[in-house]
Amino acid sequence: MAARQADRIPDTLLLVEHPEVITLGCSAKAENVLDPDGLTVVPIERGGDATYHGPGQIVAYPIFWLREDERDLHRYLRRLEESILLTVADFGLRGLRIPGQTGVWIGELAAPRKLASIGVAVRKWVTLHGLALNVNTNLARFATINPCGLPAAVMTSMARELGRPVALPAVKLALARHLGQVLARDLGETVYSA
Repeated sequence: MAARQADRIPDTLLLVEHPEVITLGCSAKAENVLDPDGLTVVPIERGGDATYHGPGQIVAYPIFWLREDERDLHRYLRRLEESILLTVADFGLRGLRIPGQTGVWIGELAAPRKLASIGVAVRKWVTLHGLALNVNTNLARFATINPCGLPAAVMTSMARELGRPVALPAVKLALARHLGQVLARDLGETVYSA
């Protein structure tokens, strides 16, 4: 982040799969960590509450300098959501937004299931942290917490919704492409995947 603030690197996108971990955002409530079941619990500086990261989940970290006309954090969050909506549509899923809830959902508004979570921070107009898209994620691991303050049963994955495993590299490529389009970035060689 400091290198981007100093303009020593271009806008950069990191796409990773984390080892199993529970992260707690700035507004996390202690009661939302139910039973960590041996998982490391890490407080971090992003917004939001408790979430789980693990294999089969793509975590995207845009390290972008927000231009003057982009300095509206709600609009930035909506653009991250739009990138996810376009990505899952490439795989035949119709995601949706829920007013007042950050993230991407699927299903009917009466009983939605959460497919992706978003938690960001911005320092000197450089973004950090980002989004977590459940692709082939072991959804049972969400039972260790109330993810984003919600019951664990609300969480879903692309694999669950499609009834089959999904190729992570293909989802990473689609997500990088859509983030670049929606956020008007030519990411070129600045996408790093692990």
